[in-house]
Amino acid sequence: MAFPYMEAVVGFMILMYFFETYLDLRQHAAYKLPTLPKPLEGVIGQEKFQKSRAYSLDKSRFHFMHEFVSILMDSAILLFGILPWFWKKSGEFLFLAGLNAENELLHTLSFLAGVMIWSQITDLPFSLYSTFVIEARHGFNKQTVWLFFWDIIKGIFLSVIIGPPIVAAIIIIVQKGGPYLAIYLWGFMFVLSLVMMTLYPTLIAPLFNKFTPLPEGELRESIEKLASSLTFPLKKLFVVDGSTRSNHSNAYMYGFFKNKRIVLYDTLIQQCKTEEVVAVIAHELGHWKLNHTMYSFIAVQILTFLQFGGYTLVRNSSDLFKSFGFDTQPVLIGLIIFQHTVIPLQHLVSFALNLVSRSFEFQADAFAKKLGYASELRSGLVKLQEENLSAMNTDPWYSAYHYSHPPLVERLAAIDKSDKKED
Repeated sequence: MAFPYMEAVVGFMILMYFFETYLDLRQHAAYKLPTLPKPLEGVIGQEKFQKSRAYSLDKSRFHFMHEFVSILMDSAILLFGILPWFWKKSGEFLFLAGLNAENELLHTLSFLAGVMIWSQITDLPFSLYSTFVIEARHGFNKQTVWLFFWDIIKGIFLSVIIGPPIVAAIIIIVQKGGPYLAIYLWGFMFVLSLVMMTLYPTLIAPLFNKFTPLPEGELRESIEKLASSLTFPLKKLFVVDGSTRSNHSNAYMYGFFKNKRIVLYDTLIQQCKTEEVVAVIAHELGHWKLNHTMYSFIAVQILTFLQFGGYTLVRNSSDLFKSFGFDTQPVLIGLIIFQHTVIPLQHLVSFALNLVSRSFEFQADAFAKKLGYASELRSGLVKLQEENLSAMNTDPWYSAYHYSHPPLVERLAAIDKSDKKED
């Protein structure tokens, strides 16, 4: 008797839904706490705390509903054979359009087009509510309805342009790969990731936001001086108009080797003092100096290779395909099914990566501290927490499982602890 792969996948999905809902309930209770954590008393203003509490509770209630609908739909799609039905209908559509339904690439693209339309339709109510009700209610949303839909249209256009060549390449590699399939797939994805990391900030991101050079002045001089002192190869320093969509703030860097760029959200500059912005950049440069970005990239490459290695072991398993309702073994469907069967491992890997990420954040904070930015980083982190209305009270189980960044209380405690060590 064949192993019931599909039933096992659905069972684990439901099990994880209950486990994560339990964690969500613990965090929801933390959001309800009427007082600040003791370390934040006198640090965070009461008005900001009450606003943060209301924002967090709103997002939490929305999350419960979204996750409930998602698990119902995902389970139904697998249990009622909607995936193979959709594959069959996409082939029939090609036949009606006068195209060759036996061509796996055309069939796959037809299937993906249907999936994209379906996902846009099912996600739209949640996106609209999140953006124009929750984010707007708490003063974050700056998008117009036109800009919201224009972003969706641009996203679909990019998918239509970029998607088919990538899908075609993967199908050809799987069909021709032979015993070295995992290596070829990994090599293709490695090159693709480098290309996308190069093209995204220069060609794709500007389609959605306006990037302008940071004007001359104290902030620019301070950042350039800091970068120079660390021999960081800063080539360009941009401001992005994040305020056209949201009041949330951020900063990031990108680029290879001697061609690095730093991007500041205009909201970050508006919300923080010059020295606080520089302290945030010092933290980001800490990630670079300590090779965190490289370590993370290498870890992703190893995991990708192992994942493709696992895929090659099961891609010809007729029992696996039949369990999900398929009589044929299309490449894309094989990849989708494999992704579903390794969900337990993905959860464990995600948890492990979060542990590493939190460790990296503490190290980057300590790096900025050693550069003399302890007080500025501290005040900057507090200000960003206030301005973004981030959760002040966090459940330890929830944060351990979900957070890639340590809660503010833990980051401030680490900065203060290092201060005491030096006194």
